[in-house]
Amino acid sequence: MRSMASSASSKGIAAIVGVGPKLGRSIARKFAHEGYTVAILARDLGRLSKFADEIAREEKAQVFAIRIDCSDSRSIREAFEAVLSLGFVEVLVYNAYQPVSGQPNKFTDVRVDHFENSLAVSSVGPFHCAQQVLPGMVDRGRGTILFTGCSASLNGIAGYPNLSCGKFAMRGLSQCLAKEFQHQGVHVAHVIIDGIIGTPRLSGGFMPSTSQHRTIGQQPFSGGDGCMDPDVVAQTYWHLHIQDRSIWTQEIDLRPSTPKLH
Repeated sequence: MRSMASSASSKGIAAIVGVGPKLGRSIARKFAHEGYTVAILARDLGRLSKFADEIAREEKAQVFAIRIDCSDSRSIREAFEAVLSLGFVEVLVYNAYQPVSGQPNKFTDVRVDHFENSLAVSSVGPFHCAQQVLPGMVDRGRGTILFTGCSASLNGIAGYPNLSCGKFAMRGLSQCLAKEFQHQGVHVAHVIIDGIIGTPRLSGGFMPSTSQHRTIGQQPFSGGDGCMDPDVVAQTYWHLHIQDRSIWTQEIDLRPSTPKLH
């Protein structure tokens, strides 16, 4: 774990699972900006520590970097032991995903181990993470759990059974948890990213590149019209967290106003 601040937040912990250079980092920065102590989790601890230093310095917040492998239940338990040692988790954002090939695969060519690993990250991983934080949320009568999905959460995509099956399962998990725990004060919502995440306009310049490439789901994209600013997308995660419980959103889909590239 790594911290870059001297004073702890009086609020709970915002645990962001699956922090990369775009959406995950933007969500972490937003919650840090709003005064939360933030735990950011991903596989690459070296890169994660750099993000923690950067966010802590920019937002004058307390940020901890914790390694996690969302395909490994033991790693998840150990990671959340570290998270819970910091305090109570008020917000869990599950943003992890298993990268997929840019080109569709013939079904008969899909390796079983790749399929199982994708299911582990997209469905078993969020199951374990939610189990780590829900008891504390129920005890306090409040908390927020947000799952990041994509267009494959709603429609199967030919050539991408790994992605579609895992994301379908995550959506089902979100609906089950929402119906079981909302009356106990826990807001559970599923965010469908139906578009391409670009570079933040302010922190990254958001300068479209002449070389363009298409990706599936929430994976990074460089350049082109129709990109979604991750800092703006992160605002939606924050608004879901602070929604009045009389009008809780259980699912929302976000897409750019301009046409997607094909």
